This record gives sequence, C-alpha cells and structure tokens, in this order.
Amino acid sequence: MTSRASYLADDSFDYIIVGGGSAGCLLANRLSRDPAMRVLLLEAGRKDDYPWIHVPVGYLYCIGNPRTDWLFKTEPDAGLNGRSLRYPRGKTLGGCSSINGMIYMRGQARDFDGWATATGDDAWSWQNCLPDFKAHEDHYRLDNGADPKTGGNSRFSDMHGHGGEWRIEKQRLKWDILESFAEAAVEAGIPRSDDFNSGDNQGVGYFEVNQRSGWRWNTSKAFLRPAKNRPNLTVWTQSHVERLIVETEGSGRKRCVGVMLQRQGRSLQVRAHREVILSAGAIGSPQILQLSGIGPGGLLKRHGVEVAHALPGVGENLQDHLQIRAVFKITNAKTLNTLANSLFGKTMIGLEYVLKRSGPMSMSPSQLGAFTRSDDSQAHANLEYHVQPLSLDAFGEPLHSIPAFTASVCNLNPTSVGSVRIRSDKTSDAPVIAPNYLSTEEDRRIAAESLRQVRKIVSQPALARYQPQEWNPGMQFQSDEELTRLAGDIANTIFHPVGTTKMGRDDDPMAVVDSHLRVRGIEGLRVVDAGIMPKITSGNTNAPTLMIAEKAAGWIVADART
Repeated sequence: MTSRASYLADDSFDYIIVGGGSAGCLLANRLSRDPAMRVLLLEAGRKDDYPWIHVPVGYLYCIGNPRTDWLFKTEPDAGLNGRSLRYPRGKTLGGCSSINGMIYMRGQARDFDGWATATGDDAWSWQNCLPDFKAHEDHYRLDNGADPKTGGNSRFSDMHGHGGEWRIEKQRLKWDILESFAEAAVEAGIPRSDDFNSGDNQGVGYFEVNQRSGWRWNTSKAFLRPAKNRPNLTVWTQSHVERLIVETEGSGRKRCVGVMLQRQGRSLQVRAHREVILSAGAIGSPQILQLSGIGPGGLLKRHGVEVAHALPGVGENLQDHLQIRAVFKITNAKTLNTLANSLFGKTMIGLEYVLKRSGPMSMSPSQLGAFTRSDDSQAHANLEYHVQPLSLDAFGEPLHSIPAFTASVCNLNPTSVGSVRIRSDKTSDAPVIAPNYLSTEEDRRIAAESLRQVRKIVSQPALARYQPQEWNPGMQFQSDEELTRLAGDIANTIFHPVGTTKMGRDDDPMAVVDSHLRVRGIEGLRVVDAGIMPKITSGNTNAPTLMIAEKAAGWIVADART
C-alpha cells in the first residue's frame, strides 16, 4: 500500500509545526511516530550546535546573544518605574529549553484543576495531567527501580516516570551559604521538601534540573535526536514563518491550509494536508496569528492587516513571574562572586567541570528553592524563592565584586496582565510586549510582603555567622510605599510569559482556543505552547509546556484516526 508520504507533493505535508522549541520538538517526535504521516518542523533559529547551549552555565552567553535569543525587550513599564526589561526567548532548536534555567517544576495541583474549571474540560485536571507529565519523564531517582528515599514504596513512582526522553537529575554542587539559607527558612517556619513536583510544592529544598551527566538536556536532544532518521520527519532551521495561509471553503468555513515563510533568501509556500500547529511560544504565536489577520480587529486594521478572523483575545492575557532580587553582602563564606572574579578561581572552576562535570559550570541559575505563603491569609504557597550564591544586577551582567548571595522572590499568582501586539504589518518588526507588571493593588501588596519575608528568613540564627547585610534594596526602606517602589527598581522577569492565546469555554469571548487547543473559527489550526494557559502555573513553566504538548499530541493522533 502506498503511504501518504509518497503521494504528497514536496511542498505539502500532513502536519506543519511552527516553532522548534520545547513543545514543537516533542510534537515532532510524537506525530512522526506514524510513518504514514509526513511532518515538517519549522524553526526560525539555527541548529543547537552552539557549544554554550550545552554547558549549563552557558545561559550567560546565550541570553542577549542573537545566535540563540530573539533579543526582545518590553515596553517601558509604569510598575517598574519606567524601566524596560530584556525579554529572552530561545531562537534555536530546543527554543527556551536551550537557554533557560533548566529547573524542572510542574506547579501545583490547584493550577491544573483551575484550568479544568476554566475550560469545562476535566482532561486538564491535575489527575488527568499527571500521566502526560510522566509519559516523557526519566527521573534519576527511579534509575534503580523504586525510590530509595521512600524505602521502596510506590509514592515517588506514582508521581514520576522513568525511561522517557526528558531527563531529570539532581544538581551536582552544594554551597555552605545555601545550606544555611535552607536551615534559616526552616527556622522561619518553612518545612523541608524532597519533591517540589507532587502537586503541593510548599517547602524548601534543591531544585531538580534537566541535565544529563552535567550537560544541559534540551528538547532537541531529548525528542529530535531519537527521530532524526525517520524519513517522514523534515526539520528546516533558519525558516522564518511570515504568516498563515487561511482559505474560505465553499461552505463558508475558514481553514488554515499552510504557511508562508522565508528560507535561504526565498519566499516559500508550504501546505498542510491535516493541520498547522503553532508552537512559537507566548510571544511568537500571537504575533504570527495577528500578522495572518487573526486577532483583535481594531489592532489589525490600524496596521493595515486584512482581518481574516476577528479574535479579540489573541495577544491579550499576558502573564509572567516577576522576581524581586534582594542581595545580601556576607562574610566568612565562599560565594561565586569571589571565586569567579580571580584568574585562579576561574581556572579551578574550569578544571572541575572538565574533569568531573560538576562545580559552578554545571550550575543552573538558581540552585536552592523555596515555596511558601506571603501571609496567613493565603490558602496555598504563593511565593517562590530562587536562591543563588552570587549577585549581579541582571543575568548577562558581570558578577558583583563583593561576597554576596541573592534571594529572589516572585509572586506565583500575579493578577497583573499585559499584552503582546504587532508593531506593524512587517514580520521583521518585534512585537510590542507590555507585561504591565505590578499594576494591581494585590500584586503591589504581595511585593512589599515578600521583601519583608526575605528579611525574616535572613535574620534567623542559621545565617548569623555570615553577618548578612542587605545590600539591595537596603534596610533603610521599610514602608509599603517604599518597598513597592523599590521592587519596581530591582525586579526582573523570570522568563515565564504565558496566556496570550488562552484556552477557554465557548462563552468566553477572550478564549483563543478550545480545550483541545483548536483555534476558534479556523479549522486545521491549533496552538500548542505556553500561550494557551488560562492562568500561569505556580512555578517554572517549561515542564507544564511539555505536558501540554504531550496531551495535545495524543489528541492530534486520535483525530487522525477518525
């Protein structure tokens, strides 16, 4: 029997996936498992063969680098006292998994139960998302069967998977100052946690990371490498999608039938027999939709884009985690500031990594984490700490010369929302990114409370021997008004934009996709990336994005069989 791949034209595929990032790589693997389905994966960036992608500390050389980063910036933000932020997004195979902090974090069970309520679809409940998390997991604690920390019982294996493509390991270093911070957190009333991914992440402990033997483990390695020899999978890098091709059928229904793209200096049209799947991320996907005439009608008309289908929610509902970086100068302890600011220290760091794949070069940006409540009125942990044995003004900037550590804290459930909107009708123009940080009274109140909580932890006996002094923002600032203003001065994005193509019920006018991620009013088109989240998860967002892609792949394959 002749397969579909043999009779489709060279410029025609069953599925076109736009974006070779976290979701796109997983989708390409899953959809190409069926040899009868011809799959094209499009990535605007280059292959992930840049060496700094694979060394964990290499994020310092990938963020802000046009080789691997889109180099987006936010608009000046009133909540940040007029500041504009660098807004890194991965531009290479693996997408943000090639430049992110490598932290494996699902979020809280209540996040996904909330999605189920928002969509009216129980498929998104925690219990029904858990199998999709586990499907691609390869957790180090299950390498030898049952979890040794639980004495052989099934608690850990019930929650985690093994043998999948997505490797999860413990970090390969420890610092005395981090151990002491964890002790101080316990003294301040935060319990210890040995698993942040069981549905309730409250506690303090070390983050687990997506690494393999001291190397970054990105989604290109995990999902594309095993599929690279499949003849039905085609991967085009340096292929920039300009717009979607939407046609009106005889019945009046609209259908996405392909994409227009730039590749090797040429404009190409590629068509999809079954579906086009947008996985360009919470910034890229709404931009492509709007440039294709799918989005808020008024916005499109202002920029001379013909309205193919008015969807007011495209690009709205942007949510992000804003981290407030409190820095403490210390004595009597080694920090990366002092170690990496000398030639001898740098040499030793390099040798340790070359010989052992451990030490500072194997570091994720944050090593120790904590989840807790900003005040007793909170029903769940609503703050996340990223604690680091270093300090700098922002990632990509030089380390400070003083011995110091940083306790970054973010509001996990911000109520401030922003937008992503096209700047013009030109695909080469970066979109207008307006996160609208700290724009609600609740977010401003929690910002002030979180800075006070940082001070409470640092004042505990476990840290006393280091004589910590608040270097930034400074203990002279005490009132809510002062702390909120200073939060605006020192806060930065934690690189978690979501929500700009949110899923929702039929009666939600701002929902862009339905609960199976199909774009409303356009057949043959789905969005599968972090943009579909109706609410941001209570933690880092890469793991939930892979879960979304796993679930969507199951639906897409099932639809092809009907």
